[in-house]
Amino acid sequence: MSRMRLAAVLAAALIPLAACGSSDDGSSDQAWSFTDDLGTKISLPATPKRIVAQSSVAAALTDLGLGDEIVGTFGPLKDPDGKPDVQADGLDQSKVTDVTGSGEYGDVDLEKLANLKPDLVITSSYIEPQLWYINEATQKKIEKQYKIAAISFQDKTLPQIFDGTERLATALGADKSSYAKGREEFKTASERLQKAWDDQGKPSIVAVSPAQDVLYVSSPDANPDLKYYRDELKLDIVTPKKTDTGGYFQSLSWEKADEYDADVAIWDARGGSAALKALEAQPVWNKTTAGRDRAYIPWNSVGAPSAAGYARIIDAFAERLENLTK
Repeated sequence: MSRMRLAAVLAAALIPLAACGSSDDGSSDQAWSFTDDLGTKISLPATPKRIVAQSSVAAALTDLGLGDEIVGTFGPLKDPDGKPDVQADGLDQSKVTDVTGSGEYGDVDLEKLANLKPDLVITSSYIEPQLWYINEATQKKIEKQYKIAAISFQDKTLPQIFDGTERLATALGADKSSYAKGREEFKTASERLQKAWDDQGKPSIVAVSPAQDVLYVSSPDANPDLKYYRDELKLDIVTPKKTDTGGYFQSLSWEKADEYDADVAIWDARGGSAALKALEAQPVWNKTTAGRDRAYIPWNSVGAPSAAGYARIIDAFAERLENLTK
């Protein structure tokens, strides 16, 4: 599977580098330089004050105090049910312009982008050097006029991802003294989830993303949130025996949907309520314990890459788990 195809599937289905940094005082009248997680060196005449960012990254930067600098976003803002997408939770959507293109995955409306006069475009990377929600053709066009900075998620733990986001936010002038609150919220939410799992009898959990022809079973070896749940919180998360290119998931035909049994299924909520209905309609899947018992919890496989952002996600996960059998 090509990198572009894998990125599209991830979108449809899912130790920071040393900073060159901005000027010490973040003053906009001084030259600004930064080396992102992909090793791209960015130099600008002043600290960026007008930013266009992928929606989940925009939400994370808002968590870190840079909401006023975000003038535009690309990527999901609403879920398939028309509700605000969890990955953009915390972002004031009324204050940003959506520059997502109308073409294939990763397309950006370059005219809308130009109208916003951004100083910097920001996104993330799940598979380096592939950019999230910017395809290769669009990337080349954007780079003719604007600098692009990326936060890498590849092979990172959640705390390392938070480090990368905070490093960039600090370079952009955010007050890093405020970051501790989000970290504490993340710790508290994690403890709540761990207790909820213990109280429910330590159920096994499988992460799935239903599609028209296949069921994707996500691997905690590559997905940072699942890895955190399994390795740090010691939750029993199913690990597929083999994975497709990239390591994020194993794709199974619906005839083999019962390959991995588990007590609880966390399903990729990016598909909206229709995805859960599609999962519930599969006869082979319903042979599993989770399918038979209708033990389902929405899984936010993509979230704002900040400690506060994941604190909200983990809190919601814990609440669902606490009430699963009540």
